[in-house]
Amino acid sequence: MTTDVLVIGSGIAGLTYALKTAAARPDLNITVLTKTNEDETNTKYAQGGIAAVLNEQTDSFDKHIEDTLIAGDGLCNPEIVDIVIKEGPVRLREIIAWGAEFDRGADGEYKLGKEGGHSENRILHYKDVTGKEIERALLHQADQCKNITLIDYCFVIDIITQHHLGVLVTKATPAIECYGVYVLNHETHQIEKILSKVTLLATGGCGQVYRTTTNPRIATGDGVAMVYRAKGRIENMEFIQFHPTALFEPGKRFGQAFLITEAVRGDGGILRNSKGEDFMPRYDARGSLAPRDIVARAIDNEMKILGDEHVYLDCRHMDPEKFKDHFPNIYEKCLSLGIDIHKNMIPVAPAAHYSCGGIKTDAMGLSSIQRLYSCGEAASTGLHGANRLASNSLLEAMVFGHRCFEHTLKEIDQYSIQSGIPDWNAAGTSDPKEMILITQSIKELQLTMSDYVGIVRSNVRLTRALKRLDLLHEETEQLYKTTTLSPQLCELRNLITIGYLIVKSAQFRKESRGLHYTLDYPVKSELLQNIVL
Repeated sequence: MTTDVLVIGSGIAGLTYALKTAAARPDLNITVLTKTNEDETNTKYAQGGIAAVLNEQTDSFDKHIEDTLIAGDGLCNPEIVDIVIKEGPVRLREIIAWGAEFDRGADGEYKLGKEGGHSENRILHYKDVTGKEIERALLHQADQCKNITLIDYCFVIDIITQHHLGVLVTKATPAIECYGVYVLNHETHQIEKILSKVTLLATGGCGQVYRTTTNPRIATGDGVAMVYRAKGRIENMEFIQFHPTALFEPGKRFGQAFLITEAVRGDGGILRNSKGEDFMPRYDARGSLAPRDIVARAIDNEMKILGDEHVYLDCRHMDPEKFKDHFPNIYEKCLSLGIDIHKNMIPVAPAAHYSCGGIKTDAMGLSSIQRLYSCGEAASTGLHGANRLASNSLLEAMVFGHRCFEHTLKEIDQYSIQSGIPDWNAAGTSDPKEMILITQSIKELQLTMSDYVGIVRSNVRLTRALKRLDLLHEETEQLYKTTTLSPQLCELRNLITIGYLIVKSAQFRKESRGLHYTLDYPVKSELLQNIVL
């Protein structure tokens, strides 16, 4: 199959890019691939909202920029922060024009919420399902575009470069180019090639590398792992954000945790330990609305001191009707577990939430591999630095979806479909005899990462993690070479690569900064640097 533009991922980043390209160039064929159904994305699970300066009487670009830089702990790229914050409101209005709804007050004006690390109310939201509403609007818009083809249940295995033409490709190779991808078709069970003039990777996050995450099952870091294998540049993978308040459910040890959005704390929710103490003021003057890295470490410390598995989010003092109106899904979820938020505190614990690092890109979203763009959580644009400010992620995805589109329009006509790409060679492989070899390895990986490479790290823990990852890598590569491919095997392989990148980046950072906290180097270094692998 050939296409002019290939988009991997159907979240806000990928669809923004696809819609803009389709509208500007009706002569181009745009193909969007997703590995499950089209709306199963990280975007769909974004509860909180989009941060943007909409009320210039009380807010300003300078305030939002300063909040972002403070959260990023010295590692944000100031140029990128300036771009995203100032271009964000325009991109947001485009999403609204495409049909996305956001909550309004009785006066018809948008309700603006406040979250941790923000100095002003600037979060635009739709109930507690903002991401789901945006995804709905974008998919509806994509369905109207005749030159956009969405293909679901198509698992991308690897991106195609000169390597597949027999050329030795290393990280030092100049002008590596992307010609398309190899994909595993779920319907035919065949590995096919899709060739393109340009490709965008918007494959989302990697939360499934940890035992408990707010990310959906699909968040296995596929895009980052593929680019690393193709000798592209990966940056700042040590900065994994743990959301402080995932719903704690007794007996649930693995998988996706239900997120309790930070907006609940923005509306007045208070974190308390098992003694009932409002403990956050002991750690930060901003209390329960401190940035996520500070709150997550504080909760982790309280749990260890008291020997608890969770802390509590106290909403009992909040207006019941307002809570139900603003957070209907959270209210219903808690009620289904016997938690009446007006009478009971909500048990919460940190869970892996967001990767601040990823595929290193420039100001136009271009990766170190030519003809290959990346945006959304898979990319490291320079916006987040060492810690993402709440609700900046959807904003970044919109801005860089647009910037990738702008650059594509300037460049695409000089490219052609590459000829001579070989078919996938599956000779000598057979069906796996025991799926337990794959599923158990995934669990081992998740336990290793959660126990040794979590909120608090040390040299000893990182060394142990790397040894266990080496063994898992060796076993999995043997499976990869001898068995026919399945999505589960490919995801395991990608997750091991992600784990390796997180550990190696953490080992290189000899300091504690932002989301990376290590017992061996508890203070910040004066030398500011990004870790590029």
